Amino acid sequence: MAEDVVDVLIIGAGASGAAAAWSLADTRMRIVCLEQGDWMHQADYPSNKRNWEVLRQSEMAISPNYRDRSADYPINDEANSPISVANFNAVGGSTILYSAHFPRMHPSDFRVKTLDGVADDWPIDYETLEPYYRENDRNIGVSGLDGDPAYPHKELPLPPIPMGEMGNIIGRAFNKLGWHWWPSDVAIISEAYEGRDKCVNLGPCNSGCAQGAKSSADVTYWPAAIRKGVELRTNCRVREITVGPDGMATGAIYFDEHGNEVMQRAEVVIVACNGVGTPRLLLNSASSQFPDGLANSSGLVGKNLMFHPWGAVEGFFEPGLDSHLGPQGCCLLSQQFYESASNDTVRGFGLQVTRGAAPVATALGGTRRGDIPWGEGHHDAFRKFYGTNVSCGVCVEDLPEEHNTVTLDPDLKDSDGIPAPRIDYTLSENSRKLLDKGCQAGVDLMEAAGAWKVNNYGGPIRMAGWHLLGTARMGSDPERSVVNEWGRSHDVKNLFIVDGSLWVTSAAGNPTTSIQALALYIADKMKQNLANLFD
Repeated sequence: MAEDVVDVLIIGAGASGAAAAWSLADTRMRIVCLEQGDWMHQADYPSNKRNWEVLRQSEMAISPNYRDRSADYPINDEANSPISVANFNAVGGSTILYSAHFPRMHPSDFRVKTLDGVADDWPIDYETLEPYYRENDRNIGVSGLDGDPAYPHKELPLPPIPMGEMGNIIGRAFNKLGWHWWPSDVAIISEAYEGRDKCVNLGPCNSGCAQGAKSSADVTYWPAAIRKGVELRTNCRVREITVGPDGMATGAIYFDEHGNEVMQRAEVVIVACNGVGTPRLLLNSASSQFPDGLANSSGLVGKNLMFHPWGAVEGFFEPGLDSHLGPQGCCLLSQQFYESASNDTVRGFGLQVTRGAAPVATALGGTRRGDIPWGEGHHDAFRKFYGTNVSCGVCVEDLPEEHNTVTLDPDLKDSDGIPAPRIDYTLSENSRKLLDKGCQAGVDLMEAAGAWKVNNYGGPIRMAGWHLLGTARMGSDPERSVVNEWGRSHDVKNLFIVDGSLWVTSAAGNPTTSIQALALYIADKMKQNLANLFD
């Protein structure tokens, strides 16, 4: 079955695909987006149900291997990686489950080679992306406090989410240590915004926001893009991108919701499948013209995978803190050690202070540690630990290394018979040292705050592969990059990439706002170059 030719075919309806679709719709071109998942419904999210903590570890787990929804594909990340991939396949992609912690990159992040003598410089800079950061903030609704000295001046559309008493305690500890800190910028609306109501502190943001206050792509960009005329097809799993005799992309072959194989022709193809899904699709699109995978003359498709290795420290304080209330993954951040943490490491890490654990997690974690016994004394011990804990996450800047790869697994396949991705990743000595330094900083912070108990869990945390970056990097040299400085493939001129795979370096903070800013920037460049977009 063959369909007519569309102007632009976007593969993936997550953070970047949604932003690109919204922007390109201004051209009045015919745009179709294929998403292998479906729409999510707020009424179905776990927080509407009494067993929500169980559901967030099963049908809404962050790992597709545990979740095993029909839209998911398996990932071989157990044997050769200390970090497992976290993603979500649906309209909105992984923004359905993200914490909505929304720090921007720093100007220095684009000049790592120049400043620190490692990795490579980006072909663009912070000033190039700054207007797109602002546009993204307005489009989706970002809350925060203006004036953070760690950044160039920026203004956010909404006031910050309240920090609560835990924020006050930790803020005083940062002041005592003389370290930078600031309330987190968050993609959660603190006031009613664009037809959505404000955050009401439900708490379990990472299993989907039943309030609709979290600015996931399904409730922000997609309604606006569809009103502008973009067609979004769900439950459509793309097998490969096709090419013509001239080496140009001609569209994609996908399986529809009934399992039928469909060929969708297109003048331009945009890939927005994340840092694992994008190299998987390009490698699966090998042909006689591109025997090593589509757009892979550099040999770098699937290489330089960056994860952000994650560490964690937890402190316990006196009862009455109510640390479990509020957006789960957001409160404060410190970028005191962001750029170069010490003389024996390069680059650095961020500290992300987040809310306390939910009740079942508190009970199980306390039992495993021996802090909360079963039987007599259980309830008294539980009250001592519930709502009194504060977490400090350590987000390490992962440097690009070619031996960290996404390849095609020779045996594992998804339900449509498409080869699954295989992850081979080794934690570098530099990342190991940064994790240790970051966790020690977390311990120092909790002790300065007056915690009566501190747990240092170290890292890397296995189930923390949230940030998937670097596997189809951008650059001006076709031998050292996959796409150019505006996301256009060096090899296939009507093929573009807009997701985290095009990152050159990983920075030391959550990447979604920068991924969306890059997608808006690339879409804008495409609009400026419409005359030669199709040749």
